[in-house]
Amino acid sequence: MFSITGIMVLSFYNTLSKKKEAFKPIKKGSVKMYSCGPTVYNFAHIGNFRAYVVADLIGRYLLYKGYKLRNVMNITDVDDKTIRGSVETHKTLAEYTQEYAEEFFEDIETLNIQKADVYPRATKHIAEMVEIVKKLLKKGYAYKGSDGIYFDITKFKPYGKFAHLDMKGLKTGARVKQDSYDKEYANDFALWKFWDEADGDVYWDTEIGKGRPGWHIECSAMSSAYLGNTFDIHTGGVDLIFPHHQNEIAQSEAANDVKFVNYWLHNEHLVVNGQKMSKSLGNFFTLRDLLAKGYGPISIRYVLLATHYRQRLDFSESAIKKANSTLERLYNFMAELRTIKSKDVNTRIEKVVNDTKNRFDNAMNDDLNISEALAAIFDLISATNKAISEKKLGKINAQRIYGLMLEFDSVLGLRLGMEELVWHTTDEAEPDIAKLLGKREEFRKQKNWKAADAIRAELLKARITVQDTDEGPRWRSS
Repeated sequence: MFSITGIMVLSFYNTLSKKKEAFKPIKKGSVKMYSCGPTVYNFAHIGNFRAYVVADLIGRYLLYKGYKLRNVMNITDVDDKTIRGSVETHKTLAEYTQEYAEEFFEDIETLNIQKADVYPRATKHIAEMVEIVKKLLKKGYAYKGSDGIYFDITKFKPYGKFAHLDMKGLKTGARVKQDSYDKEYANDFALWKFWDEADGDVYWDTEIGKGRPGWHIECSAMSSAYLGNTFDIHTGGVDLIFPHHQNEIAQSEAANDVKFVNYWLHNEHLVVNGQKMSKSLGNFFTLRDLLAKGYGPISIRYVLLATHYRQRLDFSESAIKKANSTLERLYNFMAELRTIKSKDVNTRIEKVVNDTKNRFDNAMNDDLNISEALAAIFDLISATNKAISEKKLGKINAQRIYGLMLEFDSVLGLRLGMEELVWHTTDEAEPDIAKLLGKREEFRKQKNWKAADAIRAELLKARITVQDTDEGPRWRSS
């Protein structure tokens, strides 16, 4: 699909249709997007952050394309896990979840993820959830069990189509007691859970009973509250296709009688060294775990975005090290461009610049083909470096390339243009930083790894990342 100018129109692979579709927003020039955010019962892990970085990439590219973006990401602050955590720590639910919400916001800032316009919290939208449940009860899509209110999947005829389910297998069986819940079919899902002692003081007294919401109803209520009953894009990991997103569709469309979402974009799983993340395997990482090892946050971001979002990402520490070298190349390239003084103009490079812009746009328009987009950038770098070595690059060329790289970085979020991100030696550091680097190196020579790691952690708090090399430590701002 190409336009008259030869630039491909923006298209996404839509989980709903199982094919690529040209993107046509509901309102021309404006996009409404909802992303499933964190459940704030613990620190988010790198698998979670792949989904958040992908959502960030989508949002950034829409802005790059000139769309006005309304971006919403929810905070799940009431569910079984958050309640269990608050009870175990003897904290109120609000106290317990606020701690991890704050850590999440710190983490996304560290990874240079642009903030959403709104981060609605489930506990602040109980009234909206109750209204949806009341609608579903009135229409006959929901029923009361002894322990809660459930959605009857047999009443919503399209149920299972989104997730490609075998409905014959799902619908069989009489009323059952499964997963501690009383429901007519094993796959009916809870809209509202009546209070029991395990919930402690977490409950709401409402028209539909004393209790708390089910997980799925939370997203339906929050998305419609800020984006309307039908909106453009919904993102999330493939693990959410069923049951979460299938159930969101069922309850939203049953309640409102309109299509819920036009484009569903799902990122594939993240594995670590070819294996599923597991604490027992020692390959379960939070962002803080990786930062404590001395890896820069933008190197981590690069690994999370450099593989196409619909491909499985094999995350490894060696991949972070490779990303670190790639970023060093990018930062040094940007710094080199600023040193060009020649007044000559290289017309050949101008053509390369224009071609690179078209290649980048075409790649990203093709369902965010990030590998092709990055290839275009690195081909430009190679051509530019060749012109520099041959002394055939003028200042005007360099400024144009520098500006284009910043345009690309508005999509990638790699903090290009910040030349302070180039690695430095100890003698280039401020006295207090140089002193810490020197102490750490002494501890390393003494093999006092605990003391060395403590200084690394102290430097990280000052947003200084350290890299150990054969020539000694190097550092940069992060």
